[in-house]
Amino acid sequence: MPEDEFDAEDGAIEITGLTLDSRAVKPGFLFAALPGVKQHGSAFIPQALEQGAAVILTDIPVEGLPVPVLVSELPAAELAELAARFYPRQPQHIVAITGTNGKSSSVEFLRQIWAAAGFDAACLGTLGVTRGDSLESLGYTTPDAVALHRALDQLAADGVTHLAMEASSHGLKQHRMDGARLSVGAFTNLTQDHLDYHPDFADYFASKELLFTERLPDDGRAVINVDSEWGRKMADTARARGLETLTVGWRGEDMVIREITPRPASQDVSFTWQGTDVHLDIPLVGEFQILNALGAAAIALAEGVPMETVCKTLESLGGVPGRLDKVGETGEGAPVLVDYAHTPDGLDKLLRSARPHTEGDILVVFGCGGDRDASKRAKMGAIAHSLADTVIVTDDNPRSEDPAAIRAAVLKGCPGAIEIPDRAEAIRRGVAALKAGDCLLIAGKGHETGQIIGDTVLPFDDREEARKALQDREAAHV
Repeated sequence: MPEDEFDAEDGAIEITGLTLDSRAVKPGFLFAALPGVKQHGSAFIPQALEQGAAVILTDIPVEGLPVPVLVSELPAAELAELAARFYPRQPQHIVAITGTNGKSSSVEFLRQIWAAAGFDAACLGTLGVTRGDSLESLGYTTPDAVALHRALDQLAADGVTHLAMEASSHGLKQHRMDGARLSVGAFTNLTQDHLDYHPDFADYFASKELLFTERLPDDGRAVINVDSEWGRKMADTARARGLETLTVGWRGEDMVIREITPRPASQDVSFTWQGTDVHLDIPLVGEFQILNALGAAAIALAEGVPMETVCKTLESLGGVPGRLDKVGETGEGAPVLVDYAHTPDGLDKLLRSARPHTEGDILVVFGCGGDRDASKRAKMGAIAHSLADTVIVTDDNPRSEDPAAIRAAVLKGCPGAIEIPDRAEAIRRGVAALKAGDCLLIAGKGHETGQIIGDTVLPFDDREEARKALQDREAAHV
């Protein structure tokens, strides 16, 4: 995108760009020195000034600077509004989906439905920006406000009219989405995650709730899965706000799931949409994936996409990278699947979803990330111990923590599990152990292409390692 200039009144300073990263400052930029988890952005003001910052935006008084300082109680919200003005174009119709699990799949399924209906559609989230066959990585589930509004502006300039985007709790709480002109908000579920960032579960829920209390306009629509108490509470919040509220799920009123029957590589699904009964064969594995697909279908149907188009798309849905992603199978037909499940609920759903499709044993390879909620570790170990036949505990992204200590915490929940620190070796061992009828699940990293050890990101892709292991196994059997 060509560099824009922020509108300036007479005597005002001309701003040529916005950034939160002092390393990215160019002459004429506004540098946002925001409070961070580990360090306040004000520590980087000297570097920003050296590189030509023209204005500083922050939340604390800073004196003696050669440039104006804008002090705001909510500098992140101020930055988002400035970014929305600096990058003014947005797709005409934006849907934001929040929840612990299912966001990436839901936005991609909705994009596929819209595309089938003839709209120029895209989705934005953990995987990046997807449009047609192209994928551009952004690095975060919800990008920072400047990156988000730059992306919205570029998508609109490229002709995208319909955008489905993930709304993380961090992004909502940190005002990254302020200024995005949303039409619909959706909620999938809420389970334990990010309690290293949120002080408690109530704050985690309240952050998600902001989508419905503050981010949606008064005439917006809410589409909410109400199979959990949190979903029902979120629906109450949306209704109290006066939003048009549609509910989905086994307990839904508008999109009601009647029956799901697993097949080897698909599921027979019966549901009712506002009084119309539908029966489809959907090529997805796992009940939770059906919930994601039908949530996306409800959003599209509510905005007028024909039922015929929605059903035809559901019966030919393409999978999402790293979400129950089948990367191959052994010569005996035992599948190997990679999934992003990195929470207790995610791992539970993953293992339960694989069981109806598996005649033999379920093997699982997983670990837990460092510098994240430590209380998840033993819980995830216990879930694996209970639901898998063979458990291999390995390293995930240890970050600054001792990998052995993380594994020890996981092993408390699954005594007797196999411990293999090297993730590539753990995957090879899992593949080598497969028998006819078995299934191997590699959980935790999904689409990621790096492993974070200390401050270093080493190239690593579960999918590539699994494919290599399968090739080595077949070569050894020749």
